[in-house]
Amino acid sequence: MKIRVDKIASCTLNVGLHHEVVLGDVIPARAGTVVVGRVLDSKAVYNKLEDVHGRMATVHRGDIIAGVLGAREAVQGYSGTVPSAVAVGDTLHLLNLGGIIGQCTSANPEVGPPARVEILGSVLRFPELGRRVGEPASIFPGPIAFADHLKPMPPVVMLVGTSMNAGKTRAASSLIRELTKRGLRVGAAKVTGVALRRDTLEMLDHGASQAVSFADAGLPSTCAGGVLEAARGCLNALADEGHDLLVIELGDGLLGEYGVSDILEDPEFRALGAKLVLAAADPVAAWGGVKFMEQMGHLTTVVTGPATDNASGSRAVRTHTGVCTANARTQAEALVQVVLDGLCQPLEERL
Repeated sequence: MKIRVDKIASCTLNVGLHHEVVLGDVIPARAGTVVVGRVLDSKAVYNKLEDVHGRMATVHRGDIIAGVLGAREAVQGYSGTVPSAVAVGDTLHLLNLGGIIGQCTSANPEVGPPARVEILGSVLRFPELGRRVGEPASIFPGPIAFADHLKPMPPVVMLVGTSMNAGKTRAASSLIRELTKRGLRVGAAKVTGVALRRDTLEMLDHGASQAVSFADAGLPSTCAGGVLEAARGCLNALADEGHDLLVIELGDGLLGEYGVSDILEDPEFRALGAKLVLAAADPVAAWGGVKFMEQMGHLTTVVTGPATDNASGSRAVRTHTGVCTANARTQAEALVQVVLDGLCQPLEERL
């Protein structure tokens, strides 16, 4: 059955959908399957859908949207899973702004219940020219291949946060801007979280020569496995392009379920000797984040985020953690200098 789609979610980007698609009634119940559904609710909040260009469009009741089956674990939004079976006519939920669709299991009261989506079918692709039998499309595998090992890397800066919305992307973007102003070619990646183009687009807007994410490795989110293989693939793809330095954001918080701890505990990632920037919401969170990473064998290079928005918070962080602070909004030059201090000599010679 052919159908016209009103809105194409950004999570489908690498499939290359058009507004006219062919639907099938066989829907593989696994993360990455591309589906089309009819929105059953109009909402006053959390009512946007990011399209493949990064534009946010309002979702209305009756809209036909293309998205991807996936799971999500979010403190400040919706949590949900991919059901064990999915059939035409099932009602699922829109779990994030990037178009991830699943069965909602928990909702934050601030955003209300999620928009319901009536599943109309899977999007079919036709891999064999001239053959009229299609197969359900999936974003997996993506253009970035999974990797079992890391290649030799340029210097790496990793940004971790105490929670969602702790200022990681703002800090990453500030670092990228200041580094590129100093003549460095910077590659960027977001390697954990749930699919949304907004963060990597912001990195590009601030001067990154290339920005990739786990979605480019075919994962709608990183809370259902594959996080290490996808993260290695993202870093390897950047390393192949000859960047002077890589800025890597780990979405979600240290205690979240998106695989941040898996990456921090991985021997190959440990061996990178990355500078670690901690974005913290408040001084207590900063203290806990520093201690948490110490238990994992990591030393925090600098603390940023809302905890450092004024002198009082910054002083409390320094007093109780012994780690220096630099606010990404007001002290970007100081932040990048702290990060650069101690990096390898070949990098310093390029400045």
